[in-house]
Amino acid sequence: MLGLMQQRPLLISTLIDYAESWHGGREIVSRDAEGAFHRTDWAGIAARSKRVANALQALGVGDGERVATLAWNGYRHLELYFGVTGCGRVLHTVNPRLFPEQIRYIIHHAENGFVFFDPIFAPLVDQLAPHLPLVRGWVALCDRSAMPAVHVDTLLCFEDLLAAASPDYEWPSLDENTACTLCYTSGTTGNPKGVLYSHRSMVLHAFGACSVDSLALSTRDSILLVVPLFHANAWGIPFAAAACGAALVLPGPKLDPESVYLLLEQEGCTKAMGIPTIWLNFLAWIENNLSRLDLSRLRLKHVGAGGTAPPRATIEKFHKLLGVFLLHAWGMTETSPIVTVCSPLAKHDGATREQLVEMQLKQGRQMYGVELKLAGPDGKDLPHDGKTVGELKVRGNWIVSGYFKGEGGQVVDKDGWFGTGDVATIDPDGYVQLTDRLKDVIKSGGEWISSIEIENLAVSHPDVFEAAVIAIEHPVWQERPLLIVQPKPGHNPDKQAILDFLSDKIAKWWMPDDVVFVESLPHTATGKLLKTELRERFHGHLAVHG
Repeated sequence: MLGLMQQRPLLISTLIDYAESWHGGREIVSRDAEGAFHRTDWAGIAARSKRVANALQALGVGDGERVATLAWNGYRHLELYFGVTGCGRVLHTVNPRLFPEQIRYIIHHAENGFVFFDPIFAPLVDQLAPHLPLVRGWVALCDRSAMPAVHVDTLLCFEDLLAAASPDYEWPSLDENTACTLCYTSGTTGNPKGVLYSHRSMVLHAFGACSVDSLALSTRDSILLVVPLFHANAWGIPFAAAACGAALVLPGPKLDPESVYLLLEQEGCTKAMGIPTIWLNFLAWIENNLSRLDLSRLRLKHVGAGGTAPPRATIEKFHKLLGVFLLHAWGMTETSPIVTVCSPLAKHDGATREQLVEMQLKQGRQMYGVELKLAGPDGKDLPHDGKTVGELKVRGNWIVSGYFKGEGGQVVDKDGWFGTGDVATIDPDGYVQLTDRLKDVIKSGGEWISSIEIENLAVSHPDVFEAAVIAIEHPVWQERPLLIVQPKPGHNPDKQAILDFLSDKIAKWWMPDDVVFVESLPHTATGKLLKTELRERFHGHLAVHG
């Protein structure tokens, strides 16, 4: 017997309609590359997103066609988030930090007919355009007076397109499984692969992000969105914010600590979302400027961190300096991205600060809508005892089932499980603890050493800004850990001081065989440590220096 309930499709257009109708006055604040502020609200975003839909139709963009963006976090980019997806086209957010060769590959592979770009990326567009024969037009996200000098056949002005487009538009009733957004993996090995999201997956992900034991977003929040709109749908925050009517603050390209602080203070932000590297720099700046800052003016309560694991020192400093709880979340481009969030349970009421920090260091518990498990090398399920290590696998309503155009072949097993490539434990309470990537794990004498754990401990040393641990070949033990340290500016730690600091915190056989100091560490376009480059650079290091 079937239930007698209505069934309406889960569409992104319903999110922007809701935000317009019931939270229309909630503010959307943007800051551009020159530092100028623009203020609108959900009603304004909704109205202009309908003009976007009409403009795409006038340009001849067909249903399901991919529309690319090369843009920072700003109101025009947000309008594309809803205007492109709502009318049945696919928004393809391209990461401008990738190598130009990768960007060319991605735009061509996605068969983008139009690319919308911030004027700041005009030199990049000049470089890309001659190699992208499928692109029919380039649209500068500005008004006529700010049009950049770009040498392309078809250069269009965004504000001209919207001025000519009707504000009247009725969102089509699409199948909820229709594609809505496309993001490519960062492609650290091989070509980047496309992850094609559906309206259904994105709406369900938005519900999950808003839930209390997840990011707990609400209309009372003003969210500083530091994570770029071109990173895995900005963690789904634009859609989740529309679903609950939260205010959004979009910082553009100015992500230096002083600019971030200005926005937090000026806009009364209650939550902020960004990668740990941003927060490392932010906290260092706070410490250096404590005497002139009035921290009581901040309304910040929670900081979300993802992409890589935040070090213990970051978690502790947020609490000590600002009274802010760092909410550690984990996911991948292939998982929309949020899968786990490290929120406390009832059992943590009355927990000591040290106990809370130990919990916050983990990747968190799964949200409703997804499932997690551990698998051994033989594929068999492993226990969730907090000790047994295995590959983390995931399946659920917003998990990839295959890559765009079938790249990479079959990516899930017969039961729908997607192998994340992460090595982890899961404790009896369901908290996931990543110990490494499969490709980064250090195998020493038949045992696994967690590079992530050593890195997080090293960064808690007062002289260390950032650290990376890689496996180095060893004639006896197969592999041994090498610790690579970027000191804080003006600090000069020595090898023995670092090793002494670690000596009572990790097992003796986990101790790095050497410590080297570098001026800076390489990162991927998504802010993760680029360990492939470090392994190449320090190949054979122990044979020479051991």
